[in-house]
Amino acid sequence: MRARVVPALILTLLAPLLALGVGVPRAEAQVVGGFDFDRAEVSVTGLQVPWAMAFLPDGSALVSERNTGRVMQVRPGQAPAQVATVSGVSASGESGLLGLAVSPSYAEDGWVYAYFTSTSGDNRLVRFRLNAPQTQTVIFSGVPSAAIHDGGRIAFGPDGMLYVATGDANNTANAQNLNSPAGKILRMTPTGGVPSGNPFANSRVWSYGHRNVQGLAWDSQGRMYATEFGQNTWDEVNQIVAGGNYGWPTCEGTCGNGSFRNPIVTWTTAEASPSGLAYANDTLFAAALRGQRLWAVPLTSGGGAGTPVAELQGEYGRLRAVAVGPDGWLWVGTSNRDGRGSPVAQDDRIVRVPPASGGTDTQAPSAPAGLAASGTTATATTLSWTAATDNVGVTGYDVLRAPGASGGTFAQAGTSATTSFTNTGLTAGTTYRYQVRARDAAGNLSPVSNTVTVTTTSSQGGTCTATPATASEWATGYVIQVTVTNTGTATLNGWTVTFTLPPGHTITGSWNVQVSSSGQTATARNAAYNGGPIAPGASASFGFQASRPGADGRVPSGYTCTSP
Repeated sequence: MRARVVPALILTLLAPLLALGVGVPRAEAQVVGGFDFDRAEVSVTGLQVPWAMAFLPDGSALVSERNTGRVMQVRPGQAPAQVATVSGVSASGESGLLGLAVSPSYAEDGWVYAYFTSTSGDNRLVRFRLNAPQTQTVIFSGVPSAAIHDGGRIAFGPDGMLYVATGDANNTANAQNLNSPAGKILRMTPTGGVPSGNPFANSRVWSYGHRNVQGLAWDSQGRMYATEFGQNTWDEVNQIVAGGNYGWPTCEGTCGNGSFRNPIVTWTTAEASPSGLAYANDTLFAAALRGQRLWAVPLTSGGGAGTPVAELQGEYGRLRAVAVGPDGWLWVGTSNRDGRGSPVAQDDRIVRVPPASGGTDTQAPSAPAGLAASGTTATATTLSWTAATDNVGVTGYDVLRAPGASGGTFAQAGTSATTSFTNTGLTAGTTYRYQVRARDAAGNLSPVSNTVTVTTTSSQGGTCTATPATASEWATGYVIQVTVTNTGTATLNGWTVTFTLPPGHTITGSWNVQVSSSGQTATARNAAYNGGPIAPGASASFGFQASRPGADGRVPSGYTCTSP
């Protein structure tokens, strides 16, 4: 509970009323961005420089400790428990064990991802499973490292790709060098590869010109944001677009150069030094280290920023991590034992802030409607549905899955902040049932949606498969990335992919492919440079953009790949 100081003049004016027994209305709660900051509470203590939080399906959180290399599992009111140690961590200055992420398909694959500064002299990315934490596979390495400016935040985006924020490693030239992974936001597949749809050919670079990004978040429309440390003058929040150049080292903060993208928010470095970033209720929450506060940044409909509001100012010291938990509370991690703070006996801590409704909101959201599946392949299917409604506001959706056409128990397969979800890691030729339910800020759960039954394909014709992924979508359109894989034993030379467009949908652009349409059937033929030779097990990719009637929500389906 935050202490409130009542001015002497107000006490003087209230004294006669109190003497007469007249009740004085209770002060209204400090509600910002849908959370009641008057009821913030310390939920976890005894951590050593926590850096990142990532949630497991059971509602607990994994927390990385920068200096120890440990991964701790935490639950409110319980002592932290060590569940893994990342090997080969070199902790010096700002470096060490940094970002954590949990696979969107954790229920199926069990992967946990960690980004750290290694004893080999680079920053790298590994993944492991909690049932065998000693087995750690490096999926990306070679990011320049230093005692400062290592970036480190990692997160899965709405498109299922893994995004990695890096710093310039104390070498400003790295930020503008597209051949260096430093000073960038990288986009890669869950296995560390280069996905289709990246803005630069054969490159993981998604955006560049960054000094030191340590926060990533997406809003309900799928727009991406990042926090960035300035040098001596301006810290930033940026809206991130593919291929965007954010100006470092030429620009710090807003500048007049049309080649660079300007931030949507700037603060002085004393006010912020922002690290972790989270999104909820049309608001970004940025954890500030030097500023020792949590900044709440309201977003406009166009993705810009309103006037930021400072919360928890000076109450818990340096703030490093922030995330919205599955319980609907805002989780905030301190960083007071990092050599720059003034720790108290309980540090480092996790503070939780409850939803503004404070439990008084008992009205559940309406059930999502129109659940449908599309683009089903041998290993994945894409679900879409109509948004639920709520008296306060829907904060997200739980995707539930059961095995078989009947029987079995529904279990959570993932969550989504939007009205679509791609479930990957499925078994070929297998039947699944899906339902979706909505959540609000008070933790109320809606009734489940209708049930949709999906059977994955056994094969997709010829010696190739076509696997679609929704890269981005909006009310009247979407972008689809398709991976063509040679599933045969001979080299592939040329391929054709056919698929079905929902009624009223029109392809408006494409790349790496030649596309023609006849009615609702679209045919995509390889371009001259990516038809082959494609070795067995290797892949090519293409993409297209399409328009659709507003509020339709469907995407193409029935992808079939054939080869000569």
